[in-house]
Amino acid sequence: MVKHHEVAEGLSENIDEETQSYIFNQTMLRIKDPKISIDFYTRILGMKLYRKIDFSDMQFTLYFLAMPGDVDDNFVPKEDNKRTTWTFSQRAMLELTHNWGTENDINFKHHNGNSDPQGFGHIGFSVPDVYAASNRFEKLGVKFIKKPDDGKMKGLAFIEDPDGYWIEILQADMIEKNS
Repeated sequence: MVKHHEVAEGLSENIDEETQSYIFNQTMLRIKDPKISIDFYTRILGMKLYRKIDFSDMQFTLYFLAMPGDVDDNFVPKEDNKRTTWTFSQRAMLELTHNWGTENDINFKHHNGNSDPQGFGHIGFSVPDVYAASNRFEKLGVKFIKKPDDGKMKGLAFIEDPDGYWIEILQADMIEKNS
């Protein structure tokens, strides 16, 4: 029997033991142009590229990124196949998927999940100071969906990546500080 930290309808108290070795490994976003998206996620958000896998027969490439502090760089294998196995055993990586040729189509655009019909919402990054991070993003020309003091929810921001996906920027202790 699992003891959850909250109560919610549909919550299972009987977690199958077999699932306890599962790892939440990745969230995948489709991207139009890897040069632009990789620059955004590495330069703007500080992520590091850990694995790039080309599937030439199917004409797509996968890019696996993570925050450097979320993985131990001392244990990243040099050999490609071992690094692939390592990549698929990590927690919370971002997988960017590029279908070849989309970067050459000026009309091509991915659905961001927030326009109708709604579906996928956003990914999120916790930062030490949401206001300082937002000032930095503004200086770098990042497009904002919501600045920290806009709207009813104060102290969190939403920025947009090159493909229009929303990224929540939050400060972990913001609610606690304002209580």
